[in-house]
This record gives sequence, C-alpha cells and structure tokens, in this order.
Amino acid sequence: MMGQQPPQQNALFYDFCLERHIPNNHLLRHIDSFLDFSEIRKHLESFYSHTGRPSIDPELMIRMLLIGYCYGIRSERRLCEEINFNLAYRWFCGLGLEAQLPDHSTFSKNRHGRFRESDLFRMVFNTVVRRCMKQGLVKGEGFAIDASVIRADASRQNYKNTPIDWTPEQTQNRAVKEYLELLDIDSSLTKPNRNTSLADPMSQWSAIKGPAQFYYSTNYMIDVEHGIILDVEASMTNHASEVATTEIMIERIEENHGILPNKLMGDTAYGAAKNLNYLVAEKNIEPHIPVWDKSSRKDNTLCRDDFVFIEEDNQYLCPEGKRLSTTGNATSDKGVIYRSRNLECVECPLKERCCPNTPNRKITRSIYEKSREIAREITKGDVYRDQSRAERKKVEMLFAHMKRNLRFDRLRLRGIKSAADEFLLVATVQNLRRLTRLWNLPPPITISSA
Repeated sequence: MMGQQPPQQNALFYDFCLERHIPNNHLLRHIDSFLDFSEIRKHLESFYSHTGRPSIDPELMIRMLLIGYCYGIRSERRLCEEINFNLAYRWFCGLGLEAQLPDHSTFSKNRHGRFRESDLFRMVFNTVVRRCMKQGLVKGEGFAIDASVIRADASRQNYKNTPIDWTPEQTQNRAVKEYLELLDIDSSLTKPNRNTSLADPMSQWSAIKGPAQFYYSTNYMIDVEHGIILDVEASMTNHASEVATTEIMIERIEENHGILPNKLMGDTAYGAAKNLNYLVAEKNIEPHIPVWDKSSRKDNTLCRDDFVFIEEDNQYLCPEGKRLSTTGNATSDKGVIYRSRNLECVECPLKERCCPNTPNRKITRSIYEKSREIAREITKGDVYRDQSRAERKKVEMLFAHMKRNLRFDRLRLRGIKSAADEFLLVATVQNLRRLTRLWNLPPPITISSA
C-alpha cells in the first residue's frame, strides 16, 4: 500500500539534541575542537561599557564570520539566513533551535568599531597560529613569501584621472575618510596612480588580470613544512609596497611567536637589493631569492659580469686590464658609479663592444652588493634548484585554494583597513582547515602494523 506523509506534524513535544545530529567527521566539529576563545573577553574588556544592556556575544560573531569565510558566504545578510536554517552552523555557534540570531547590521558596527580598534582579527589569527605551533605543524626553519591581487569593491567606471577635491566632508564615505587620515600620518602614501577610485581611493588601478580593475594585494608568509600561514599583510598593488611587507611580517612573527627562519624563499620580485640586505645583514637569513638585476645586455655588448671587482682597491678591472674608479658617493638609488678614463677607452680594441655610444664605460654597483652576491651563490646551488623553488610554490597553492575553494576573489568592504580584516579572516580559516586536515590524518601504515 502506498504511504502518505501526514499533512502536519502531530507531535506536541520533541526530544531533540543538536549534538547528536552533527556527524563526527563534519568540518565544523573538527574546527571547534581546535578553537579557544577564552582570551577574547579579556582582550575586549576595555572596549565595552560596564553598565547598560548586555551586548551580542563577540565570540558568537567571530564564529559566524568564520563560517562565512569557510563556506564562501560573503554577505552578512545571507550568512544570518544560512545559520538560521543549518543545524551544523547553529551547533558551531552554540545556538539552540529557538535562539535568535543577531541582525546583520551588527557585524558592520562591530567590524568598523571595537573589533578594529582592538585589532581583534589579528588576535584571533595569532591564536590559531599558536595552536598550529602547539600541534607541531610549524618547523620554523624555512619561510616562503608571495603576494596575490584581490579585486577591490570599486567599480572600474567610477574613477578620475585628475586631481580630486574630496570636500565637502559630508560626501566622504568611510574608505575616503580612512584614506585622508592615512595621508595626514604619512604623505608618502600618495601613490602615483593613473586612475583613482572615487569609492575606494587606496585601491590600485591595474591590468594584471586582464581588463584593468582596482585591486589590493594580500601578502602571505608561510612555514613551508606544512604550509601554515604565519602572517598576513594588506598592501597596495605595486612592487614597492609588496616588497616592503617582508620586513613588516618578519618582525611581527619574531615578536608574536619568537620564530626567525634560517632561509626565506620568494620570487624575483623580492630580490631587490635593500630587501636582500635586510635579510642577510640584519636578520642573518639565507635569501633563497633570485636577484633583481638589470645589468645584463641584449645587444651583444659587454655586461657587468665581464668586469672583475677588486675589493681591496675598490675598483673594477675591464677585460683589457683598464681600471674603473669611483668617488665613493652613492646615488639616490643606493648605487656607486665606477667610470673608466676617456683616454684609455678611445684606443681600446673592445670599445665597440664595451661603450660604443659613450666616451667611457660606466658601471653602477649597489651599496648592498655583498648581500646580492650571497643571494646569487645560493640560487646557483642544488638546494635552491631542487628544493627551494618547489617549496616556494606552496604559497601559490594557498592563493589558489583561497580563490577557488573559498571563493574569495573580491573584497566586500572598502579601504585598506577593511581589506586587512578580510585577509586575516580568510587566512585564519585556511589555517584552521589545514590544521584539522593534518592533525586528523590516520597514522602511516608500517610493515609491522600491516
């Protein structure tokens, strides 16, 4: 006989427990076992009043945000709807079946208010990193660094390529006000940008990913042993800003976690002379990074490598035995210029291959050349060729996971501070997912156990 579902639920009372309906292998159950938010209340205590009505539990909001970034739910309004209907989400947030969820507007008020003032997202991120270290997933010997562009929440049609008058203040949105405040602190942030977004002026106009858009860069520094993200930094999308994050992240990791790597891996973008000198001379870190060098020539003329540097005399020796001397004064680009004598170059048989268009030969040597030489020697070795180049790609794998699996390829919030908050949250989720996957792996099968 064909059965039929009753037209309505006839039971008057239910014995229902959320705990029994969440599978043991559910991702959120694994993540919950590694979370410890006991420090959140202490961290935020000074940012809440001691009188008045109780506020929304900050731990509840953090857990809701982690769900959103873990499952690619970017809208707070939709996030509240999904948690309202999903039993696993309710269980992770500690909500019963009849518990009311906070309004979606609560997130914006706290994100731009006490959460940002207290740097709460950075604190949560560091808490997860310390848990990864406790579980033995951070070796601390080799780090890798890289950057990836994320599209800003700014229309490519809403911009100006002329000087902008940001007054009156009533027309300024939050991102514009933050931009003007940063300019008052550091005028060097006035970036040479061909087009400036009227909605998010700190974002950078770039055609790096096809048609020109406005972007920010997220910078990762990871431990290459298991790909744990140790630090995150938001920056503008240009070479100088991305390279400058190296020093910021290394100093912060050393301060927060007491780790200093033996070697740092990166691509050629991080091979600037000043950056290499910071690693070698100041931090004693091996730079497994190709040197940023433009001294090679494509016109079959002699390049700088054809000249021999005599350190004792502080001179270069050309293939014909002539000397190139210097005054010792460094240029604005931190380079020292070495020149040959005009009379010696006129009669030189290699002049057409050496300096065909100038009366003498000129060579520029960086004041950080010793650090550059160390980096060159490292990149010629077998360790760099067979190991470092492969380990460096682990950062790119994290960026691919971020954009494809977590669907994080565009920011929802505007301004570099908001971008930093979003980058921290998505990196926290990535670390949690990596932690649960690695720590819950079955033990390896050995001959005896088999």
